[in-house]
Amino acid sequence: MSIFAPELAIVRDALPQRVCGVVSSLRGLTVLVDSLPLPIGSLVRVESRRGDTSMLGEIVGFSSDQAVVMLFGQSAGICGGDRVVGEQIAQNVGVSTRMLGRCIDGLGRPVDGLGAIVERQPRPIDPAPISAMRRRSIRQPLATGIRAIDLLTTLGRGQRLGIFAGPGVGKSTLLGQIAQRTEADVNVIALIGERGREVREFIEDSLGAEGLRRSVVVVATGDESPLLRVRAAKVACTIAEHFRDLGQDVLLMMDSVTRFAHAQRQIGLSVGEPPATKGYTPSVFAQLPLLLERAGALDPGADGRGGGTITGLYSILVEGDDLTGDPISDAARGILDGHVILSRKLAQAGHFPAIDVLDSVSRVAERVTDAAHRAARRQVIRLLAKYRQIEELVQIGAYAKGSDTEADVAIEFVGEINAILRQGHLERETAEESRKRLLDVAVRAGAALDQTTTRKAG
Repeated sequence: MSIFAPELAIVRDALPQRVCGVVSSLRGLTVLVDSLPLPIGSLVRVESRRGDTSMLGEIVGFSSDQAVVMLFGQSAGICGGDRVVGEQIAQNVGVSTRMLGRCIDGLGRPVDGLGAIVERQPRPIDPAPISAMRRRSIRQPLATGIRAIDLLTTLGRGQRLGIFAGPGVGKSTLLGQIAQRTEADVNVIALIGERGREVREFIEDSLGAEGLRRSVVVVATGDESPLLRVRAAKVACTIAEHFRDLGQDVLLMMDSVTRFAHAQRQIGLSVGEPPATKGYTPSVFAQLPLLLERAGALDPGADGRGGGTITGLYSILVEGDDLTGDPISDAARGILDGHVILSRKLAQAGHFPAIDVLDSVSRVAERVTDAAHRAARRQVIRLLAKYRQIEELVQIGAYAKGSDTEADVAIEFVGEINAILRQGHLERETAEESRKRLLDVAVRAGAALDQTTTRKAG
């Protein structure tokens, strides 16, 4: 590969001449522009004839001989005859290691009031898909600092895990705790479609100064253009890829994929796509794998660069706490390498983080843990599942002790197991300390099962 490859790419993507069109009409969220022969995805600027208004947009479709442009901001101030100027054929964003500790918007502009970010290099926000043969197997665990995940739903470096939850169950708080405690070198956090009030609360309360120092936060709130929300998600992936190519282990957290899908649906409907499943357009289900597949563990490239990982944590908002009735949840589960379910029932009982470990699955957990850990996890899951079967009988006093050996042991150890799975906001523990606690409980529970079985046999 030529050492001038980045420069050559910029030249290829640059506009060979100044291409201009004229605003013809406004239709819903889109602007129709005459005489603008640019491809879909091009970045354009709408300039008011009065000279006091200028706003960016993107070509999202065509209608006859007109380009369909969606704006990154509001359409107020635009009128027929305004000039539309092409800015970029292939969109990119400037990336830099100096982004750490900063908060930016979907266009890569700082929004934290700390000044410009220097030494940035352009990188495309829609790169070509990664070759399957360049992806390496996931063999190393990534500690998150959350015992319920590290012990029973172990995360691997390069894995993509979905966090499924209804509103108000502790999803954002969990992501903030992981960002503070993870072993990853860099966090890239995308807040897509969030309420404006919650952005600063997440940064100051959930993430904290310690987590922010090694994080890049990309923000597109719910009152911004759907195009800007979609772009913010792609920009976050692009920044994560930059640090990955430096050989670092990156944790990419996106909250939420559901709001990304809502924004893509708005774009699709605006350009005339027919609604498909529950109002979602076909482009939504085409964009989801393109977005989620950008995470992973890669071998170094031909130039020897890279070799890092992007571990993806994607929150999915479950409407009505129904995991089976939402098309985005179904589509995401089919793409991701596992899922963590947050239970409203556990949250209402004061069990935080409210992770339902019986319904949660990590598809790489068996490959990133040793034999002792795997055996202990199976033992604990087995006891929790047995206790769930008899929980109502125990609560109403209808269970007779001694009628089921495994149930007796489950009742004896369920309190201790739940104490391990609960974790306060300030409660920290290393992965090895958590593992020792799990092994200790599993060994004693196994011994109790053997002892009870032997006693009954005798």
